[in-house]
Amino acid sequence: MTAWRCDCTVSPPVRHAVTQLLAAVLLSACVASKPAADGPRASATGPAVVSSSEATSSPQDSEAGATGADASVPGPETLGTPGASSGATDSAPVAAPPDGHEAPSMGTEPPPPEDPLAQGIPTPGDLKRLDFRGGEPRVPVRLMEGRNEVTFSPRGRMRLRFGGPDEKMLDAAAGTRWTVRVTQGSPAVLSARVQLAEFRMADRAGLQAALESWREKGLEVRAQVLGSVYGIAGKVIDNRRTLLLVDEVLTPEAAGHKQAELLRSHGVQTTLFEEVRTPSKAILEVRDEAGVVVGMAQDRLDAETPDGAGFDVRQVEYGVGYDFHGFEDRTFRGALQLVVDRSGQLAVVNVVPLEDLLKGLVPAEIYARAHSEALKAQAVTARGEVLAKVGIKHLADPYLLCSEQHCAVYRGRTGEAASTTAAVEATRGEGLFSEDGRLVDSVYSAVCGGHTEDNDVVWGGPPDPSLRGRPDVIGPVGAHPLPASLERWLTTANLPAACRLSSFAQPSKFRWEKRFTAEQVDTRLKRLGVGRVQALALTDRGVSGRAAVLTVSGDKGATQVRGELNIRRLFGMLNSSMAVVEAERDAGGRLTGWLFRGGGWGHGVGMCQTGAIGRAEAGQRYQDILRHYFNGATVAPIY
Repeated sequence: MTAWRCDCTVSPPVRHAVTQLLAAVLLSACVASKPAADGPRASATGPAVVSSSEATSSPQDSEAGATGADASVPGPETLGTPGASSGATDSAPVAAPPDGHEAPSMGTEPPPPEDPLAQGIPTPGDLKRLDFRGGEPRVPVRLMEGRNEVTFSPRGRMRLRFGGPDEKMLDAAAGTRWTVRVTQGSPAVLSARVQLAEFRMADRAGLQAALESWREKGLEVRAQVLGSVYGIAGKVIDNRRTLLLVDEVLTPEAAGHKQAELLRSHGVQTTLFEEVRTPSKAILEVRDEAGVVVGMAQDRLDAETPDGAGFDVRQVEYGVGYDFHGFEDRTFRGALQLVVDRSGQLAVVNVVPLEDLLKGLVPAEIYARAHSEALKAQAVTARGEVLAKVGIKHLADPYLLCSEQHCAVYRGRTGEAASTTAAVEATRGEGLFSEDGRLVDSVYSAVCGGHTEDNDVVWGGPPDPSLRGRPDVIGPVGAHPLPASLERWLTTANLPAACRLSSFAQPSKFRWEKRFTAEQVDTRLKRLGVGRVQALALTDRGVSGRAAVLTVSGDKGATQVRGELNIRRLFGMLNSSMAVVEAERDAGGRLTGWLFRGGGWGHGVGMCQTGAIGRAEAGQRYQDILRHYFNGATVAPIY
């Protein structure tokens, strides 16, 4: 059965007093179950933790670490607001320095491996930092949150760390079942600013113009830098960007009202930039298979299997907010962290090496039965996408990424397939790099519709030389129409587009129609305040025909909605904005509805996933596929 050790007598958890009764239960469990002194003891290989004091100031744009895992990382900075103070560094990842231990001399007992967790479990905010020791980063990915309790089992011998000054820990055998339950939980106190826009670091002119424009409208705004820049093995990884925020600090509820006000007055869709004012906290109880409390921790527990066997986690919640929402028992590589989430409840975080993360992620992003060269292309782009998102999302949460569509769908070992695992291993550590040696933001979408799009049309900001829209046809380009004549482009028969020729092509995603009644459109656009909609117009199109502006006219006024994603969201996620729209009327000329006719599925920037399969089937290698979609970018090792 269970073999475990409790190294010390009970001491009160940090910030919370343990009741005398529960202390007695814990102490008696320690005495009764403590193994013999010569029993097996697992070595500690938990995730490395770097204190915030190891972060340094940001280098200039042209400077970055050249070798190793040296990192120089900015926290959020404020620009354009005199006297504004810098934000906390927890919003950006920090790369740990290489392990500096020297090999032991001959004939001496080797020192125990360095265990950062032995110094005490850090706060959940420390999860915001990546560990690059050994070259390959370990990524904290949320599996689920908002739970009162979670049950899991180690697939190998387990060490569970309770933290605290006494370094309490529990050793357990493979296959044992453990339940962690939240008690005395209190939620985090959050503040929020409304985020108006996002700019690439190089787009200083665009940022300044936006600052001045909003200030002319009477709104106090500020700029804040987010992300990090660091060097690995001579390559530069830089995902910094600048956010344009309303300067007013609000509660999340008040910020939501502010968003609605800005939509009505300026027709702008916004998001929220949240910051933690007071962290959430709770006591975490650990119960054995009999339901007996065998230990407690403040805010966080760390579980690891030193042999790398991983864990089974019961009833993992997935698809939250979607029609496929459900629960599933899943298996994961790496370690587990059980932490208090922003609501004061329990989150389960999988700390997993990036390559193992990709093994459970890539098959959720592309058909595992697709051509192997397309799978390799997907593995390379997904690797770059993960690194591009680190320190950018979930800033107020105790993890870096989630396992849902918001970040990247990840099912762990449960979702792995032999074909995609082979693709990840064949491209281990590889990313896409531009001519100046910087990691490409290797984005992708499902179906480009025959032509990819420029990044600035979809997301604004300066043009990225690696993200230029281009025809995605196999064969001579000049023999076919281009999206500049969108009606003709959408109706051209037998267009030799890679995403149409692929054996995985779906005609309903390559070309599509979607109808709405007049009443449905009036309801969806009611918050724009224009009354009953009389006219819709899609304009400001990019090279693929995707629209960046929707003009809406009604019987009470007119407004514009800007942004490809904002337009799609207004209509319940249109397949894409590569579309034309026309009014439908009855015999008497009365407006009855609206018809959208379009092409493609997704934003269309970067790699077309279905097109990549078509190109692989046509004989192209993954390096050539990626060179096409990312304007000559080359594949090279990151680590």
